[in-house]
Amino acid sequence: MKPRIYYTKPSITELEVGYATDAARNGWGERCYEYIGKFEEAFKAHLGVQYAIATSSCTGALHIGMAALGIGPGDEVILADTNWIATAAPIVHLGAKPVFVDILPDSWCIDPELAEAAITPRTKAIIAVHLYGNLCEMDRLLAIGEKNGIPVIEDAAEAIGSIYYGKRAGSMGKFGSFSFHGTKTLTTGEGGMFVTNDAELYETVLTLSNHGRARGQIKQFWPDMVGFKYKMSNIQAAIGCAQLERIDELVNRKREILNYYREHLENLGILGMNPEPEGTINGAWMPTVIFKKETKITTEKLQNIFQRENIDARVFFHPLSSLPMFESPTVNINAGDIPHRAINLPSYHDLSFDEQKTVANLILSLSNES
Repeated sequence: MKPRIYYTKPSITELEVGYATDAARNGWGERCYEYIGKFEEAFKAHLGVQYAIATSSCTGALHIGMAALGIGPGDEVILADTNWIATAAPIVHLGAKPVFVDILPDSWCIDPELAEAAITPRTKAIIAVHLYGNLCEMDRLLAIGEKNGIPVIEDAAEAIGSIYYGKRAGSMGKFGSFSFHGTKTLTTGEGGMFVTNDAELYETVLTLSNHGRARGQIKQFWPDMVGFKYKMSNIQAAIGCAQLERIDELVNRKREILNYYREHLENLGILGMNPEPEGTINGAWMPTVIFKKETKITTEKLQNIFQRENIDARVFFHPLSSLPMFESPTVNINAGDIPHRAINLPSYHDLSFDEQKTVANLILSLSNES
């Protein structure tokens, strides 16, 4: 059997191992939060924001952020239909209703015009998910939010390294959230980050993130509200500190892989790939190809061929509205159609030139058949 080509895996060096070892040996007692504090400070500096809270997941960051905004039963939150369920789950956990709108055909991110059309008196937020490292049209979304008095939340789980007209993904909305899952460009195994420039929101989230214990509370074990437990561990944060020291290397390698695929595949004229409009930088978390309808190339066919060649075949996200726990909207054309003719391409940091060539040639062979 041919050697397996994975779609993603982390890049771990002796730097990460050394920091994690130090945290395991010495990160207790007075040093139990040392790496967490370092990671938060370094992440703030990297992103250019005032406040950051390391969390156990991006889902947790979204949950406590929306809870701090007062989102609850009877409220609505607008988001793109094309997403992983982790973005919608906290909305449901808070008793609110996710409202799914269609995506743009080129970026696969939320359509601002449809987002604005979906606003009702019950709308409490719009979530901008930067899918696969592609960037939402933040200027339009922020203008819509300001016009209607609605906060725009950035789910930048997949977008570290992405930049929108000089501003890093996750730094522009009311708050931003990041994922450091083992599949991500920067990983702590599991983990996430809440970021904001809003001091009042930060204090509320900080309290919620620590079982409801306010920072200024002098009584021991005295919660000021019912909160959550979404704290990152010190050992995870140690790995994060090492990864953040290598962030330029990690992002640049991802971009090299995406650019290779672009150079070898975009001229085919039969597919679309992750866009990078003028003024933006795509962090290139997950290179993706979308075949045109007329090719008759389906995701099922792509999966079968990839699996035959022992290459991981990761599918495009299904529309959330198609899942059994949600009510299906009348029509979300792009979100419903694109997943049937798309595939994510392998892009882990140590992917060799020969492995990339194998994947690209597989796509080329399909194009010759169409």
